Amino acid sequence: MSLEARTASLSQRHASLDRALEDETNRPLPDPAVIAKLKREKLRLKDEINRLQPH
Repeated sequence: MSLEARTASLSQRHASLDRALEDETNRPLPDPAVIAKLKREKLRLKDEINRLQPH
């Protein structure tokens, strides 16, 4: 997989997690554990995307 393809894949996953986080936050009784998990995963993906991009 090329670097660009890997970065695009990670970005898509990050966007998907963003939507999931928004859905969970807007639920009548959002689960704080789920929100924390989604935020950690989003941050991990963001860090990996930044690491892969040339500086």
